[in-house]
Amino acid sequence: MAEISNMNIQKLTIVQQAIASCCGAIITSLFVTPFDVIKTRLQAQNNPFPKGKCFGYSSGHTDHVYVCENGDSKAWYKKPGHFKGTLDAFVKIIRIEGVKSLWSGLVPTLIMVVPTTAIYFTCYDQLSEALKTRPGKYDEHIPVIAGSLSRFGSVTVVSPLELIRTQMQCRRLSYKQLYQHISTKVAVDGWFSLWAGWTSTILRDVPFSGAASGSIAAVTTQPFDVVKTHRQTQLWNSETLKIPQRDGKSTWAVMRKIVARNGITGLFAGITPRLFKVAPACAIMISTYEYGKSFFSHLNEKKNQHP
Repeated sequence: MAEISNMNIQKLTIVQQAIASCCGAIITSLFVTPFDVIKTRLQAQNNPFPKGKCFGYSSGHTDHVYVCENGDSKAWYKKPGHFKGTLDAFVKIIRIEGVKSLWSGLVPTLIMVVPTTAIYFTCYDQLSEALKTRPGKYDEHIPVIAGSLSRFGSVTVVSPLELIRTQMQCRRLSYKQLYQHISTKVAVDGWFSLWAGWTSTILRDVPFSGAASGSIAAVTTQPFDVVKTHRQTQLWNSETLKIPQRDGKSTWAVMRKIVARNGITGLFAGITPRLFKVAPACAIMISTYEYGKSFFSHLNEKKNQHP
């Protein structure tokens, strides 16, 4: 991510930095959630239902059980989600599930971005200032070091919320169903199962906190994003929910499995909607954050002038 300006940062309190960053995160989330939903659906559709398996489907009002025959024309129910691309997914989701489905998982997203953004941007600014006071001429490395450490901490804290968001974006679940889903998995595999996909999330997000541009980082880290979605959906589906997964596969093992099944292109599923969201998301987030810091800076100056 581009280096955040530290203009007047010494005049801001940690609370003011957190408020500025959270406002930017909320506005950004409202804009980019549809791209996240489409990206997750494109990645998750690489894992079709096995032939003859039963599965549940919630319409939002009632629950149904169907038999799936690989989603062919003889199926009782054709799984919504076989998309040819970003535009096709966008149109089909709206037509089949309604426009509100494009904001699936918005609530956990908003809950997640508040601590994520507050931790990241506040730690970034504080670490940058602390590193600048150290002796030595390493100023060019400060953004990378501060950004990487801040991202590492924020990803670790909110990883369970990331898992919940992925579940809600992948399939339509009521909050009761989601609670039962998670409770069952935690009872089988323990609390650490809530951090499924943590390694791939770290590998995906840390490059955005370094010197790489958003688009380059998005392409480079896309395979880790696919692995993250795979681990957070496949290891939590109805067939494995009650089966202990204590020796979960490594990131690289999952990656090899995806390549064997879907080819190298399988590692870049959902790259188009992710690229579409990177530039505007960064622009909205940084501009809102900088505006918030400027607002509080001027506010503090006025208070100092008129004690």
